[in-house]
Formats: sequence, structure tokens, C-alpha cells
Amino acid sequence: MDDEPLSQWAERRDARIGQLRAVPLVTGDGPRASHLNPDAPRAIQRWNGHLWEAYGFAANLAEARRILFPHAEAAATPEASPRLGPGTGRHRKPPAP
Repeated sequence: MDDEPLSQWAERRDARIGQLRAVPLVTGDGPRASHLNPDAPRAIQRWNGHLWEAYGFAANLAEARRILFPHAEAAATPEASPRLGPGTGRHRKPPAP
């Protein structure tokens, strides 16, 4: 059994401090996956190094994603899809004679 040194474990744990997560607020033991209840409200939680603490609230999945990933919207701008260049790939249409 390979045990990692305590200093490496503490470093790995401290790297997560400030990380956010969204937890769907559903009753009972219902599905907690985000794609199953996209309109359910979310509690935004922040990792403080020891436990998840309340940080904020989101009305639905889309709002929670905007809070969790603020820079993703700028990167999500649609760009021109790459075109296939000339070649003899296996699934390419052969040139017309």
C-alpha cells in the first residue's frame, strides 16, 4: 500500500479551497443529476477546506452554470467549423472523373 505524504495530501486539499458546486434542491431521494431537473432551483456551495458552505442561490441550471463558469460564455461563441481539405481519407468522397 502506497501512502502519500501528509504534505502532498494537504496541498491537494488546499488547491480545492474556493471551488463552487451547484446542488439541486429536490425533495426526498429523487434524482439529483442536473440534466434530470434543469428547472429545479440550485444551492451554490463553496468548499472552505473542511466542508461545503452556503454561498448563493440559482433559480435554475442555466443560472447556476453562469455562476459556476463565468468565463465559459465568452469561449462559447460559435466559430466557423473547420473545413476538410483535399485528401484521400477513408470516408472522403472520391473526386469526380
